[in-house]
Amino acid sequence: MTPANVEPVDILLVEDNPTDAELAMKALRKRSLDHAVMWIKDGAEALDFVFGRGRYSGRAVGLPPKVILLDLRLPKVDGIEVLRTLKNDPRTRTIPVVMLTSSKEHQDIDESYRLGVNSYVGKPVRYHEFLRVVSEIECYWLSMNHAPSTPPFRLPPCPNP
Repeated sequence: MTPANVEPVDILLVEDNPTDAELAMKALRKRSLDHAVMWIKDGAEALDFVFGRGRYSGRAVGLPPKVILLDLRLPKVDGIEVLRTLKNDPRTRTIPVVMLTSSKEHQDIDESYRLGVNSYVGKPVRYHEFLRVVSEIECYWLSMNHAPSTPPFRLPPCPNP
């Protein structure tokens, strides 16, 4: 792997459940669009990565992820606090954050949107549905959406579900 300060990351996956992370990685690889994906297992490490702290101190923080897929229930720092930190900092507030979580509680949804989450997606329980949902998230945020200060780019069209 290329050193963390050189390799850009398109998708930052913040997920503590190895099974869910592997499913998400499989869905992201399925389209073969060669997006660089970084899997991080807790909220504290996610913040270190984004802000170039700790073991990521040499990372080029001027190249933020194009989208962050963030679980809600995380060790060390939970997803709500990660979201709050990202959206309160002018350097990171425009990074799209998709809450990808098993929680469908109204208070979690409402708080996430109050803090500025870009999308809130419940993790499907069924294997193929989970793969489809993650693929559609990737398709939208990396193929269709244009983030601020990001030049337009073209990727292959999204496959029909």
